[in-house]
Amino acid sequence: MLLCNFTALLSPSHLCRIFVVGIGFFSLCFLMTSLGGQFSSKRPGDSPFTPRAEEQSRQEMSEFILVTVLGGQESRGVLRKISDMLEVIMKRMDALSKLGNTTDTHRLDELSSALDRIQPIGLVERIQAIAQNMSDMAVRVEQILQRSMASSRVRDGALGQCETPKDPHYPDCASKMDWMRARWTSDPCYAFYGVDGSDCSFLIYLSEVEWFCPPLPWRNQTATPTLKPPPKKQAVFQSDIGTLLEQVGTGKESLSFMKRRIRRLAAQWASAARRLDDKLHNHWREQKRILVHVGFLTEESGDVFSPKVLKGGPLGEMVQWADILTALHVLGHNLKISVSLKELHGFLGVPPGRGSCPLTGPLPFDLIYTDYHGLQQMKQHMGLSLRKHKCHIRVIDTFGTEPAYNHEEYATLHGYRTNWGYWNLHGQQYMTMFPHTPDNSFMGFVAEELNETERLNIQRNKVNNMAVVYGKEASMWKGREKFLTILHRYMEIHGTVYYETQRPPEVPAFVKNHGLLPQQELQQLLRKAKLFIGFGFPYEGPAPLEAIANGCIFLQPKFDPPRSSLNHEFFRGKPTSRKVSSQHPYAEQYIGRPHVFTVDFNNSEEFDAAIREIMRINVEPFLPYEYTCEGMLERVHAYIQNQDFCSPEAPFPPVNSSGAWLGSPPGPFILLPNSSILTWASNVSYYTSWPPLSALQLLASLEGQSCVKACQSAGLICEPALYRFINIKEAFTALDFQCEGLELEMNHLFPAFSAEHAECGLQQDPLLFSCAGSSAKYQRLCPCRDYRIGQVALCRDCL
Repeated sequence: MLLCNFTALLSPSHLCRIFVVGIGFFSLCFLMTSLGGQFSSKRPGDSPFTPRAEEQSRQEMSEFILVTVLGGQESRGVLRKISDMLEVIMKRMDALSKLGNTTDTHRLDELSSALDRIQPIGLVERIQAIAQNMSDMAVRVEQILQRSMASSRVRDGALGQCETPKDPHYPDCASKMDWMRARWTSDPCYAFYGVDGSDCSFLIYLSEVEWFCPPLPWRNQTATPTLKPPPKKQAVFQSDIGTLLEQVGTGKESLSFMKRRIRRLAAQWASAARRLDDKLHNHWREQKRILVHVGFLTEESGDVFSPKVLKGGPLGEMVQWADILTALHVLGHNLKISVSLKELHGFLGVPPGRGSCPLTGPLPFDLIYTDYHGLQQMKQHMGLSLRKHKCHIRVIDTFGTEPAYNHEEYATLHGYRTNWGYWNLHGQQYMTMFPHTPDNSFMGFVAEELNETERLNIQRNKVNNMAVVYGKEASMWKGREKFLTILHRYMEIHGTVYYETQRPPEVPAFVKNHGLLPQQELQQLLRKAKLFIGFGFPYEGPAPLEAIANGCIFLQPKFDPPRSSLNHEFFRGKPTSRKVSSQHPYAEQYIGRPHVFTVDFNNSEEFDAAIREIMRINVEPFLPYEYTCEGMLERVHAYIQNQDFCSPEAPFPPVNSSGAWLGSPPGPFILLPNSSILTWASNVSYYTSWPPLSALQLLASLEGQSCVKACQSAGLICEPALYRFINIKEAFTALDFQCEGLELEMNHLFPAFSAEHAECGLQQDPLLFSCAGSSAKYQRLCPCRDYRIGQVALCRDCL
């Protein structure tokens, strides 16, 4: 009767506490009883098995049960007490093991008596299982208490200020509140930010940590002051690489390879920095805070590269990353390097949990260089902060990403969705190894330069009948016997194929295989050889440029038809439709003969004729300026100081701008003399852009021709940053297109003219401005520009 009267006085929340904590209490009582109560001994002199200790343990449990039931705030102590008692259990178990070494007869008797009561099999497992159950119950108790507190606030009249606000500027607030009510326990990061299960905590989180709900008027808005950006500092060229080498770290063969490369080229970087500083006339440059996260080298991404560094694996990515790190360091920027998720979390300020919540503070970097693996990792661990800060990201992307694949909605609707694209970045945030995709930025790498003495020695020591094969893995040699036999008639063939004990059977007996060579020994081999020959794979690596820089002629196969993601397994799934016409298109298009021969290896006569021609000619070492240390520093400097994807672009054309344009009909373009190309009129208002409008040259492609090809045919480069200035009706008029209809559409080929329907199409979404892409239905409007000799990434006025 007394028990009934007592329970009638309790609220449902109290009953919940009794039920949950009661489970924990009886679980512990069972464990303590089975162990003879030995875990509650307090004094060193007490035996851990006495009746007094058992009684004391039960009394302690009763006390904290009453505290839980009758005290709201004190109930949190329940969880701590349960945890403490479980800790005591494990310590007492340790004490039991030590008693086996004592000669105290009395204690041995007690131990024997206790062991009679203990079920020894599975005892530790039982303790661990109970501990896990108690941990799970602790979480549940906390949730019940938080909901109880929220209900209490409702009864106290606190609900009014925590109702979900209805503000048209925050349309997602209500749905986010519903989501938080159902899922706030799904990630510990919410509790880290103070979410406790109450509507008030949800609103505070959604308005102050995230941005889905409006600021709450009853909150102290000055409690979290807006942090001012750090003051701007001047970047100063630096030649000491010591601090860079320390930051690169150790522990991976890939990192060791990168550090060796940085050391070997340090003097060339320092010399290049001095020359560029003179060229810039000591111009003031802003120092940027830069994070470099090399995602493909993290353990979480699998890091398949590091174990293969010494076994003939691909080194191109590591060559490029080593050069990127060195360029950023030499340019004088504040650099942080991450090759693990732990480092990434520390640098960014990722809250504890599963990545659902934003960062704990403002982004501490101006720029983040990463790769596709790193981008995926940041998506998983930065929460909404990635969407907020993605304009700061630069993605190192070997093969390029075209806008049609980058735009998530468009790619999904039109069949361009792949495993790599769909990030909705600005196209020029992707940075490639070669300048094959003008929709992206060309990052590149460097090849070692020769001094005058080295150049003379190479020309003196060249062996006219010596060839080196581009292929470090034995699998690359399969099926190549036919043209290797032809080559063997004229030249001594050398290979650098990796092997451990036996010569790879794929390598013909007439080939002299040196095994895998260190970089300096490989260079000595290339300096003697006349010919460097490729088998068609790997695609677009750094080795052909290094061979040409050491005085070799590069012979490579032509692909007919060209290979692409539409017809070749290697490119399938890559976010580009680019057609690769040879093993190394850059060498074919930008260098060419006499340094590069591109022939059909399946045509024996053509192959034989190419070998005989190569035997007759002599070439000097050649390295394009854009692949020198100075060329890369110049390019990266220009990107860092001028590319800005975070500041909103001013709308173009401005309202009523057509009234200010001259001409008949009015427009901002004028025709170049003796040309069909239009340029920006000098008497038209100047708009800020990079590249500057002075570089713009507007032309129309042929039907079925991309803007990449159309600009190349005019000796120019397509420049996507200038698309917004030609995405106007006046551009069609200036090119003599008669528009019977004008439509605004999401189409990666627009702006374009359809002759069949006499329709002009303007681009609706700037993310889809694309130099790539063609259709037989359209003539495309193409924003071309000039370029600096040896530096296609920059226009003449871009530096």
